[in-house]
Amino acid sequence: MSSQKIPEDNLPVVQETAQGAVEGTDDPFADPGLPAHKPRIQDIDERAANRSERAVAFMFTLSMLSTVGFIASYVIFPVDKIVYIWPFGHVSPLNFSLGLTLGFALFFIGAGAVHWARTLMSDVEVADERHPIEAAPEVKAKVLADFKAGAEESAIGRRKLIRTTLFGALALVPLSGVVLLRDLGPLPEKKLRTTMWAKGKLLVNMNTGEPLRPEHVPVGSLTFAKPEGLEEDSHDFLSQIAKAALMIVRIEPDDIKDKRQRDWAHEGIVAFSKICTHVGCPISLYEQQTHHVLCPCHQSTFDLSDGARVIFGPAGHALPQLRIGVNSEGNLEALGDFDEPVGPSFWERG
Repeated sequence: MSSQKIPEDNLPVVQETAQGAVEGTDDPFADPGLPAHKPRIQDIDERAANRSERAVAFMFTLSMLSTVGFIASYVIFPVDKIVYIWPFGHVSPLNFSLGLTLGFALFFIGAGAVHWARTLMSDVEVADERHPIEAAPEVKAKVLADFKAGAEESAIGRRKLIRTTLFGALALVPLSGVVLLRDLGPLPEKKLRTTMWAKGKLLVNMNTGEPLRPEHVPVGSLTFAKPEGLEEDSHDFLSQIAKAALMIVRIEPDDIKDKRQRDWAHEGIVAFSKICTHVGCPISLYEQQTHHVLCPCHQSTFDLSDGARVIFGPAGHALPQLRIGVNSEGNLEALGDFDEPVGPSFWERG
């Protein structure tokens, strides 16, 4: 502000107000005060107040109906359907109805709250002196008293119709967000627990596309296989091979430490899931002398001579084993699916 002194000619000496004359002051901006309070019709006519209460309740009820419409639209309209709606043109009825009903649900809650505040809550303006930041005991008592007075003036305890419909509208609106969680993706159901492997499925070499025979797997070799019938031009090839990819190693039977592993093998040929149990990377590094396989992503290491248990790294559990045998034609075949879900753990696994 300027430090220059304002000429006395510019200062009001006397101001005329509704309360009478006010002595001159150095402050050129006089406090106009608060206008006199004028009661509303709802303050003096209970019938008008009841009409306002019904109007607010009606808007809260419309909000509830809109939320129900939102949920119903999500169930009724298919996601890929397109219709013509004037003047919007060709639109998805699902997106159109979801946006419309959710917008109405939120709008009617806001409109009802505004109408409630303007017609039924107290509109008396109160001037209060500024106070220090720290809250003295008397200030806390005053705040609590003001809160109780505000609750009393809002009439929420007395206007049961408004209170009930407001709670109903606020309780239903969050359901819209819960329903939207459905769009995070299709429900997994049991798709993560099963693969294409089944009893009688031939083990097909990933490189040649030919069925594998025991003589094709020498001791110390690492071979990758897929289920019979899974072709690379299939529409679901990637999703299926991500679960069914198989790693085949031949180990001297005397070197296999785990009894169940030996029983599920054929002449030392063992078949384990190729998918790492940490984050699902494909395992491809095999150490012939130790029978260890290493995941290249985070260095999880598994011992294929001891049930493919984890001996190093962040993987949480051993690689699932596929029980195999030989059919009448001398080809390696699966004797069922994996005994547990392949890949990383997931929250529904237990």
